[in-house]
Amino acid sequence: MGITKTKGFSTETTEMAEILKAVGHPARIAILKLLSNMMSCACGEIVELLPLAQSTVSRHLAELKKVDLIKGSSNGNTVSYSLNPETWKKVKNFIKLISKPDGRPFDCC
Repeated sequence: MGITKTKGFSTETTEMAEILKAVGHPARIAILKLLSNMMSCACGEIVELLPLAQSTVSRHLAELKKVDLIKGSSNGNTVSYSLNPETWKKVKNFIKLISKPDGRPFDCC
């Protein structure tokens, strides 16, 4: 597969593409749903709630953390994860930008 061309797009557009790409996996959606209902959650707790191996959960957490959708804080040997409100604000603003309040399509093209 070739390299995706990103030259010529704004930094904001490229960043949003990476964020939305990271969200595009069912396991990551499940992790985000879990974290949205908790202040923070350790990897081990997430593993107990999902039908995935610890190494798989860790990989998905790393992908979400890479695009700043979640943040992790260490407490000894345990890392607790939580949603990153700053990044989620960007996502909400983007969705708002491309959505019309009445749900009708835009009048163009």
